Amino acid sequence: MSTNNQYTEENIRSLDWKEHIRMRPGMYIGKLGDGSSPDDGIYILLKEVLDNSIDEFVMGAGKTIEVSVQTSKVTVRDYGRGIPLGKLVDVVSKMNTGGKYDTRAFKKAVGLNGVGTKAVNALSDYFRVESNRDGKTASAEFNRGELNIEIQPEDSGRRRGTKVVFVPDESIFKNFKFRNEYIARMLKNYAYLNPGLTIIFNNEKFQSKDGLKDLLEERIKDTQISYPIIHLKGNDIEIAITHSKTQYSEEYHSFVNGQNTTQGGTHLSSFREALVKTIREFYGKSFDASDIRKSIVSAISIKVMEPVFESQTKTKLGSAEMGGDLPSVRVYINDFLKNKLDNYLHKNSEVADALNKKILQAEKERKELSGIRKLAKERAKKASLHNKKLRDCRVHFGDLKNEKRLETTLFITEGDSASGSITKSRDVNTQAVFSLRGKPLNSYGMSKKIVYENEEFNLLQAALNIEDSIEDLRYNNIVIATDADVDGMHIRLLLITFFLQFFPELIRSGHLFILQTPLFRVRNKKETIYCYSDSERIKAIQKLQPKPEITRFKGLGEISPDEFGHFIGDNIKLDPVMLDEDKSIEDLLSFYMGKNTPDRQSFIIDNLKVELDIVD
Repeated sequence: MSTNNQYTEENIRSLDWKEHIRMRPGMYIGKLGDGSSPDDGIYILLKEVLDNSIDEFVMGAGKTIEVSVQTSKVTVRDYGRGIPLGKLVDVVSKMNTGGKYDTRAFKKAVGLNGVGTKAVNALSDYFRVESNRDGKTASAEFNRGELNIEIQPEDSGRRRGTKVVFVPDESIFKNFKFRNEYIARMLKNYAYLNPGLTIIFNNEKFQSKDGLKDLLEERIKDTQISYPIIHLKGNDIEIAITHSKTQYSEEYHSFVNGQNTTQGGTHLSSFREALVKTIREFYGKSFDASDIRKSIVSAISIKVMEPVFESQTKTKLGSAEMGGDLPSVRVYINDFLKNKLDNYLHKNSEVADALNKKILQAEKERKELSGIRKLAKERAKKASLHNKKLRDCRVHFGDLKNEKRLETTLFITEGDSASGSITKSRDVNTQAVFSLRGKPLNSYGMSKKIVYENEEFNLLQAALNIEDSIEDLRYNNIVIATDADVDGMHIRLLLITFFLQFFPELIRSGHLFILQTPLFRVRNKKETIYCYSDSERIKAIQKLQPKPEITRFKGLGEISPDEFGHFIGDNIKLDPVMLDEDKSIEDLLSFYMGKNTPDRQSFIIDNLKVELDIVD
């Protein structure tokens, strides 16, 4: 027997609360990331703090929440009841401690496991909590979960409530950067779900009067819809529904107790099922479910007693029960729609007629495409079997119990050399590679038919598994990896056009990225520096004097597999593709991909910037 792998009492360790969180952060906040994705850890930290403030509002305490993000420092101030002063330190530093266990204090809260602020505390280089109540103030300061300063309750004239300040730990969240666009989207959702609440973010105010109706109106801004938004409200449930005239797939925004459940769950599946059943019964026709839901844009919010989520980040509801004396989630939503939606359609005949026409149009298009879709699926299956286009990974986004699911990535590359280099250096567990052949088609203005008829689009759609719904998406991150030259930029633009035209919700949900790879390698015998810009190249040359070797990478294929491992691993640099909410997709595509060449030419000339770097 080998003595090198002994297993004795000395191998057994007991970690305290902060050590465990810091050693296994993924168990508490999902993936770490650098802030380029909306589900990166730094936003989960903010959300955990915000959830407590939102729960105070839900319980009728405090109508305003102030949020400030300055570089890496985050401040959240609410005007709720304030944490009980004698338990202030325990609440943020003792596991399984908190008021959420007592349903008398928090009836339908999001945070129920007593972990949230402890995770923020342990994963922050600096963490401060202050509570104001009963005319007194108490506070405590921590570094990486270690208590440094505790100030006992003292008299003060401050308004009641809680203030939390934290700075994420750079040793855990490497090279992170908060993106205000993601934070604003999160805060807007909180405002939509809590009419009457005011959230002030860096002096910008977010409020909502009509809840999910306001949310949907913002999402469909400048988009043609088939009929006005149907807005239904009841006890512990709110639903908003319409159908887009230009969008092809289904789009859902789902929430539980104010938590954005981006992966849906029992409430969303129950809603989709109940919607089909109610509409079939109203029209007395056995419509195909896909025809009823095609192009739908909707939102659902429910409140559940002691919800059970399938992960700490609460992205999917696992609860089957509403709680208390209420029926199951499925029965509750079905009964609500059967009553409210049926009554609405009877009272609003114009909306009912428009919805009927939309369903019939979807049915017609489905039948026209049925033959093409069948052939397209067969081609995609054959190509996959022969492994010509896709080098898949082992873990997928749908593996809800796998903590690596948020790291799943599909690299879309051009040419065999680039795809070969990435394939050889990738993490086979979480990173897949899809190889393009030539430039994709400009799909602007084309119908969904082209996705099935064009081999590249058909195979890409099959690789992503998004034909029927983005809920089935196989990879959390879709990364366009093209050369940093004119042709590479053009391919990027064509791929972004494809996603905007047919699957815009992938972009809205923060799944699409551009891979940044180095333009230069500057090295001497002792050190190698990879540079992503001319300015970085100049600094590297100055650092590695005298006369280091300089290599200009003209394409991804020139980067060896060994080097590629540096750029798609822990040091990966991704630029998220984000939509400006002030501009419609139609306007964007029309300007950049339409036939208005003179206008684009003028735009390029007016915005052209040329930098000349001269090095002696």
